[in-house]
Amino acid sequence: MDIKKRTEANPPSRSRRLLFAQIIEMTGLEEDTVLELISLEWVSPATTGDGHYLFGTRDLYRLSKLSRLCRDLEITAAGGSIIVDLLERVEQLEARVEEMRKLI
Repeated sequence: MDIKKRTEANPPSRSRRLLFAQIIEMTGLEEDTVLELISLEWVSPATTGDGHYLFGTRDLYRLSKLSRLCRDLEITAAGGSIIVDLLERVEQLEARVEEMRKLI
């Protein structure tokens, strides 16, 4: 399927999903960067029957954080994605520690 076709569509009405173009606009990332992250399965947008990408709020959060890190620290998207993954892991571990504290 043509990549251009997959990146342009109109979302269903009242959708919580975001279009490819909306993600690009909201995050400031380059189209090629987002497409690369999709191919690496770092983000997993849904696809419509026509093959258009629809992103969830978690994808928007991760891509926004990535964009901010890359811009502020002047690092590549690959480096930024590793940092985002590590930050998420730290958050998970902190939540787990808090749960364990409540059990004591």
